[in-house]
Amino acid sequence: MSVGWNDNTPIYRQLKERVVGMMLDGVLKAGDALPSVRQIAAEYQLNPITVSKAYQELVDENLVEKRRGIGMYVTEGASEKLLASERERFIREDWPAMVERIRRLGLSVEQLLRAAEQAPGTGGAA
Repeated sequence: MSVGWNDNTPIYRQLKERVVGMMLDGVLKAGDALPSVRQIAAEYQLNPITVSKAYQELVDENLVEKRRGIGMYVTEGASEKLLASERERFIREDWPAMVERIRRLGLSVEQLLRAAEQAPGTGGAA
């Protein structure tokens, strides 16, 4: 995780989102241990309570589990659960604004597909 905190969002939420991103990207897989609260607090110069709060939200969402005396671990199915909820959130929150912008710009499906094929990282020509 790289450092660079945003002043508009609480740090514990940003930390949680970074861990979620690592799960979605496959960096953290089911059964993997999260770095300890102390390790993250020291590495990023955060209050351990801030790190604990981020981790507790992950526990509350059943994405990680506490194993007494040994740490926090990513639960089975966490990435699938996250992917499903992120897809739902995208369709509910982000997609309507994108559709409106596409309509305003008068873009066709063919233009969008062509652009997607040419976009870097999509396997098309860059």
